[in-house]
Amino acid sequence: MAKAGELKTVLITGGTYGFGKATAVLLAGQGYRVIATGRNAERRAQLEALARERKLPLTTVEMDVREDASVERGLAGVRAELGPIDVLINNAGVGYYAVMEEIRMEDLRQQFETNFFGAVRLIQRVLPEMRARRGGRIINMSSIAGKYAFPLFGPYSASKFALEAMSDALRMEVRPFGIHVVLIEPGFIPTGFQTTAREMSSEYVKNVERSAYAQLYKNYGRNYRESTATVQDKPEDCARVILRAVRAERPRARYTVTRRAQVLSFAKRFVTDRFLDWRFGKSLGWQKES
Repeated sequence: MAKAGELKTVLITGGTYGFGKATAVLLAGQGYRVIATGRNAERRAQLEALARERKLPLTTVEMDVREDASVERGLAGVRAELGPIDVLINNAGVGYYAVMEEIRMEDLRQQFETNFFGAVRLIQRVLPEMRARRGGRIINMSSIAGKYAFPLFGPYSASKFALEAMSDALRMEVRPFGIHVVLIEPGFIPTGFQTTAREMSSEYVKNVERSAYAQLYKNYGRNYRESTATVQDKPEDCARVILRAVRAERPRARYTVTRRAQVLSFAKRFVTDRFLDWRFGKSLGWQKES
């Protein structure tokens, strides 16, 4: 349980479903005061009902991390009620599945606005008070796709690669102020994220027959179903890792979640790009023409 003197007030963006919701419920159950942000009013209401039922110190706030005004309103309400934020968990994220030749610029901008600029927007607004108190924790939700760029994941991976680079620089910048910056790198875990990503990418899939990459899209769909059919990892598994990162006196720079992601992360240190290109291409039936 959280103790006096520990980090107590936690703000989680994208906190009403998937990893965010699982983390919000777990941390609130451990005695942290949790504020879960989200755009969807129905999801916020459902989470608040769950909090009342379990008597959890958990509230929700409407916030769109893509908009300055929305972030300012949300943070103003949180500070008025609960005071400064001790832990910021940047979890809000979206994903487009599309090849780089075909991704529309407006979709790519939305990808970055949520996954990267949204995180920076929150960080810049909570850091001054963390520095003033000489302490705090920033946890950024990355992905194994922040280390590997898979075919069709170019837009998503690009945003997560950017998040990783920003977090590495930030970690060193704020260390003298007693602030820790942590990256969480999950592998595939079924959440509502995948459904939302498919919906957002539906225009690309709908027009697949006219695409030069039609076979790649089709093979990816088949490969995805086969490779994820037996996955047993749950959002709560990721939430427990985040709890460790919150509680640790000296947290690691990165926490990789799921066995498969850990293997891939380890292999990245020793395997050549040529081999990886061949391996991913083979798994997707997408190889160089002979």
